[in-house]
Amino acid sequence: MRVLIIALALLPLRAEAEFFTLKGHGGPIMGIATAPDGRIATASFDNSVGLWTQQSPEWLEGHEAAVNSVIFNGSTIYSAGDDFTLRQWPGGEVIGQHKGKIVGLAISKTHVATASWDGTIGLWPVDGSTPSVLGPTGSGVSDVEFTPDGSHLYSAGVDGSLRLWDLTTGQEVDRLIEHGFGINKLVLNAQDNWIAYGAVDGVTRILDLTTRQERDYTLGRRPILALALSPDRTRLAVGDGEGYIMLINTVNWRIAQDFRATLRGPVWALAFSSDGQNIHAGGIDEAMYSWPVATLSEQERMATVEPSFLKKPEEMENGERQFARKCSICHSLTTNSQRRAGPTLHKIFGRKAGTIPGYLYSDTLQDSDIIWNDETINALFDEGPDHYIPGSKMPMQRITGEQDRLDLIEFLRVATADEN
Repeated sequence: MRVLIIALALLPLRAEAEFFTLKGHGGPIMGIATAPDGRIATASFDNSVGLWTQQSPEWLEGHEAAVNSVIFNGSTIYSAGDDFTLRQWPGGEVIGQHKGKIVGLAISKTHVATASWDGTIGLWPVDGSTPSVLGPTGSGVSDVEFTPDGSHLYSAGVDGSLRLWDLTTGQEVDRLIEHGFGINKLVLNAQDNWIAYGAVDGVTRILDLTTRQERDYTLGRRPILALALSPDRTRLAVGDGEGYIMLINTVNWRIAQDFRATLRGPVWALAFSSDGQNIHAGGIDEAMYSWPVATLSEQERMATVEPSFLKKPEEMENGERQFARKCSICHSLTTNSQRRAGPTLHKIFGRKAGTIPGYLYSDTLQDSDIIWNDETINALFDEGPDHYIPGSKMPMQRITGEQDRLDLIEFLRVATADEN
């Protein structure tokens, strides 16, 4: 008994849950993962992964487009995104590649699974041996979940299907759901034998895997973009496209809380802290927010200042409006890139393309002879980056109106000048 008392006395006291933010990214937070030791990993539209110890980040750089998903596997971290790649950290080595963006990850003792919009599921052995592919499914795959023993895998589809795969044979063995509404996210609770899925129609459904009966939860907001299960499996967190976090009590199956988490915009990522006391969330804001679950309804909302691309159009001149819509989420106007997906536009006029130190450019841009000026910026948006600079990382977009392009150029001339 004395030994037990001494041992208990040596255990660290559990701190009371507190609100906090993790700031440093230069774009929206698309994915969040937590480790048992308290570390947090954040995947961002700024092409990077933040690995946070307390509130100090280590930046994992290497992705060439937005990072959508991140997951821990002991001391190893896996991340995947819009550049079609699965990367392993530390090091950032590409260990898997699809033909479309990767939007979901799952981990078993032996494999990493990737859900891709190319309609397939990648199975990448953690020991580096030969990978395999499930599918094609006929539509994009949006999320995946392993069974605890790693022998089977659930997948969610853009076509509204929930499939079960036997990983020994590589074959689909069951089509549990096929309702036509695209399924975005999955959470499997194998201990209690149910699976939750969130769909584009704004409904979160709980499927009993024994009886095949369903429970439906909706508050009329669509689509469902994020799901997370608390470590004790008593709370299911749901994030939607209108910026709310709904907490479902999985003991009595009632909606326990409904919290407006964002000022505007969606909740893209959710994760519970390793002790279950906090809920972490990411959205359009460039920070991860973490609220104590017990006092969620009393907390302040995410993002006290709206990003420029959410400002009302009538509050901006046309040139600024074009920048806000087409450029601001990826580019800053300041002297540094602020961890954005694209390099800073400060002093862009007269600058050779691909020459900002420290930014990871595509080879096609870095090797080009483009000098940014009225004519080249106009051509970029007239033709679209995919035609003007084939192979560029810039998203495919055009500004079709000539006056809109001229107004944007005039805005940039002033906003990127040295005195700004």
